[in-house]
Amino acid sequence: MTARYRMPAEWEPHSRCWMAWPCRKALWGDCLEEARLAYAEVARTIAAFEPVTMIVSPGLTADASLTLGSGIRILPLEHDDSWTRDTAPTFVHDLETGGLAGVDWRFNGWGEIATGIAEDKAMAGRILDHLQFDRIASDLTTEGGAIHVDGEGTAILCAASLLDPNRNPGRERGEVEAELGRTLGIRRTIWLEHGLTDDETAGHVDNIACFAGPAKVVTLDPETAIDEDKAGLEANLETLREATDAAGRPLEITTLPLPARKTRASGGLLTRSYINFYVANGAIIMPSFDDSADKTARRRLQALFPDREILQVEANAILEGGGGIHCITQQQPAPLAD
Repeated sequence: MTARYRMPAEWEPHSRCWMAWPCRKALWGDCLEEARLAYAEVARTIAAFEPVTMIVSPGLTADASLTLGSGIRILPLEHDDSWTRDTAPTFVHDLETGGLAGVDWRFNGWGEIATGIAEDKAMAGRILDHLQFDRIASDLTTEGGAIHVDGEGTAILCAASLLDPNRNPGRERGEVEAELGRTLGIRRTIWLEHGLTDDETAGHVDNIACFAGPAKVVTLDPETAIDEDKAGLEANLETLREATDAAGRPLEITTLPLPARKTRASGGLLTRSYINFYVANGAIIMPSFDDSADKTARRRLQALFPDREILQVEANAILEGGGGIHCITQQQPAPLAD
């Protein structure tokens, strides 16, 4: 049976990027203002290549507008915080109508580590209502950062996240694959087993591996990892070496180094990964960490995306909240060509 929906690859054309303004003082603490400045820098950098809409709590629109400057559209909308990769819809092409639709996953605060999230649970539906796009309801508890696709029917997932007993207790891999087939048009799933130490998402794939083109994958270099992560990342790399995509092609693999370990202000390791980048129209917006590996990671991504401008934005302040540049952005694909 031909799938009705297709999730485009992130390098396919976008019509817009969605972000949300940091507002959760209990999460950010003394880092809140620094985080807002970092979000604004990411938004302005992306806006040079494609439109950006920033969701802002109604009481913060004036301050957000002053910080963002011109060129960023503000949508006043109640929300709990600022991780649109996980709380905005996962946009798909509707192959029957030729239009766009959005998957509304069940969101439970990354396996119930976050509470007071009623507004974020409703965010995907509210965005789809605003856009007047069809809503595809899913009973799978997950987030956009847990899934990466090639636009041709292949997905990379991390089992630690999708099969988390605090998200999908008792759910089998085949059930997850069937739901991704129904909602995203996935026909081949590559399961990685290991996330990064202290990743609050329990292993979002957007920190460990992603597609960089048809049959091209970028993942982390185990030799640059801390001791706690070396064996897991080596196992992930071996899985990718043995995998094929939905078209039966072996994967061309590029590795990126990890920056030096750094502890967040609230304790625990920052989940710093150069793979947590945003693909904009004509550009890659990737993190820098004021680390000696910044230049190496940038050079390797430039080789993977020779036709795109590679721009680095300092991301340590964003990481204090638990995510990176990919985590705070969600692309809305361009409509299918007539």
